[in-house]
Amino acid sequence: MQENHSERPLQPGDRAPNVVLDAITRQGKIAIDDFRGQKPVLVGLFRGLHCPFCRRQIAAMAELTGALQEKGIDSLTVVNTPIERARLYFRYHPLPNLLAASDPERMSHRAFGLPNVQFTEAENDWPHKLSMSTVTSMRIDMPGELPEPMDVMAAVDYLDKADGYEFTEDDTQMIATGHGQLVGEFLLDRDGVVRWCFTEVEDGGRHMFGGPAPREVMSAASNMAV
Repeated sequence: MQENHSERPLQPGDRAPNVVLDAITRQGKIAIDDFRGQKPVLVGLFRGLHCPFCRRQIAAMAELTGALQEKGIDSLTVVNTPIERARLYFRYHPLPNLLAASDPERMSHRAFGLPNVQFTEAENDWPHKLSMSTVTSMRIDMPGELPEPMDVMAAVDYLDKADGYEFTEDDTQMIATGHGQLVGEFLLDRDGVVRWCFTEVEDGGRHMFGGPAPREVMSAASNMAV
């Protein structure tokens, strides 16, 4: 597998590396090269299913599957959750037409240049280090999901309770090693070249814990020749 060692996430014009992962929603493997030369693909790289923000972003991306397929574009969702845990989750929370892969080692995130933020006592060096005072000062505003803007941990607790999410040892292990993993979505053309992206890295982290608006994704899809 080719890995991206740049100091930034892949950008439009960059060629995506090949990554081979275990499929969650079907048997066998899934590779980025499966789509190369065949179809454009929207690749969503998320934290584990333990992350309530990512669970919502995954569902939002899945809702666009049909509209994207009408434009000849496939979708691939990647989560850093172990395969059996991920299969169990989607068995009880199925998303129609979801094509998903398991990446507990976060190989795909590194390959696409998404850093794993280190949380520090006082040092900020975005997107590699973030102080706890900065984290605790953040407020998450999700109208319809949260009763009011909340700090990150309060929002996580509220959403997990609302979802009835039950943590397992697999979840605990993923949090221990990748709770600072930044995420993103990348639209690749049929040659595997990035044509659009949305990541938590952009704008100094302003997009953390949020995803692109559906209209933004579909606009990018419409602007790309299939």
